[in-house]
Amino acid sequence: MKTIKDINEKIKNGDAVVLTAEEMINVVEDIGPKNAAKEVDVVTTGTFGAMCSSGVFLNFGHADPPIKMMKTYLNGVEAYSGLAAVDAYLGAAQPNYDVDIDIDYGGAHVIEDLVAGKEIQLVAEGYTTDCYPRKRASTTITIEDLNQAILLNPRNCYQTYGAATNSRDEKIYTYMGALLPEYSNINYSGAGQLNPLQNDYNIKNKSYNTLGIGTKIFLGGGIGYIIGEGTQHNPEGAFGTLMVKGDLKTMDRNFLRGATIPKYGSTLFIGIGVPIPILNEDIAKACSIRDEEIMVPIVDYGVPRRDRPIVSKTNYKDLRTGEITIEIREDETGKVAEKTIKTASVSSYKKSIEVAEELKRWILKGEFTLSEPVDNLGRGSNKPMKPIAKLVRDIISRPPIVATPDISITEASKILIEKNINHLPIVDNNHKLVGILTSWDIARAVAQNIKSIFEIMTRQVISTTLDEPIDVVARKMSKYNISGVPVIDKNGKIIGMITAEDLSKLLGYKKP
Repeated sequence: MKTIKDINEKIKNGDAVVLTAEEMINVVEDIGPKNAAKEVDVVTTGTFGAMCSSGVFLNFGHADPPIKMMKTYLNGVEAYSGLAAVDAYLGAAQPNYDVDIDIDYGGAHVIEDLVAGKEIQLVAEGYTTDCYPRKRASTTITIEDLNQAILLNPRNCYQTYGAATNSRDEKIYTYMGALLPEYSNINYSGAGQLNPLQNDYNIKNKSYNTLGIGTKIFLGGGIGYIIGEGTQHNPEGAFGTLMVKGDLKTMDRNFLRGATIPKYGSTLFIGIGVPIPILNEDIAKACSIRDEEIMVPIVDYGVPRRDRPIVSKTNYKDLRTGEITIEIREDETGKVAEKTIKTASVSSYKKSIEVAEELKRWILKGEFTLSEPVDNLGRGSNKPMKPIAKLVRDIISRPPIVATPDISITEASKILIEKNINHLPIVDNNHKLVGILTSWDIARAVAQNIKSIFEIMTRQVISTTLDEPIDVVARKMSKYNISGVPVIDKNGKIIGMITAEDLSKLLGYKKP
């Protein structure tokens, strides 16, 4: 048995044996965890990926005359100022104030620009009081002009992260990157066998062996600390997270970069490295976890719900090959088919290694010693939000009015008029949706003397399902500039119709 105090003495004397988590795998395989615990003192871990739940507390100092800052903008990105007069918290994912024009520059980019020593445009607005007579302030600042710039991230360093794919017939843009239609790619994230929480996880107790509140870490190229479990922390499900802090003024752009996820927004890539003291055989064994031992669920992001279906399961070793084969169930037939899919990482394993290696160098040079945690990480909570969204099934009330493709345009127009509707789904003999006709299509047919339904009906129909949230339906109508969508079941049979009028009535009912 060793103690952290014993290890720190060895670090100060230059006698400590320090390995990265990658190197520890081979040592444990060669000599076993018991001997590895005797030989090795510290294992360094590392991760480098998008950590949206990040931000920085800034203190600007008082202006003359003073101002109580209520609205604060840094290069056009708003920071939360509901604190003291000249304090603000800038979130990494906060977009530019004119988000409709520019989502390519956000809080993460401001944070990187500060670390790079660049000038930042500061604009602040407030209301006047006797002690804060100024109403507006505008100036430029650099990180050296700030009294404090404290990186404080509520949720970083995910222990487990699902891979993402897309079952839809259209490309979608997510925080996991662009996902191609019909399961054409899989994006994943995480450092796997280098991940700090994976290496410190006690499977038996569903807790962590050495990490806790007060653990000193490598953070963005500087020294930071674990200050508690992160938000949505769930060790029971091997889904631990960390809340961390550090001095932004000591950090390095090599390990902290602002980025834009296309058509999603800004995020902050941060290098986090955590040293694990090898105090006993169990810890040595935990630090030899391999990529192939870490299960990764493949989640269908094409389903716009909180609880997305898991398509298959894999591991980090297979994901890193760039291509995996999984079984996919076809809804209509129920058959299971194999599909080979390209994989890509949205985090950097290369940079994760660099983080672990850099922390290892610090320790070997005696520049970094280990700290004793003052308390364990808590059990956390990962409860979902209470239900707030209505589903299509909650508002659909009447059976659909449909027609077959052999109907004439005159007959179709009579149905629209008599039933007082603007959309007429066209179905085949099995009641499967094959097209849709609108009152505008009928008007065009009359104006252009078109005789056939096939010439005017829309064949590529945007549809919905009973379990789709109405918010998603409304977004579809806006995106495709349509005023109604048919509701279909898993076999493509039409079971209803949702129109913009239906949604308007619902929204109108919600208003106080």
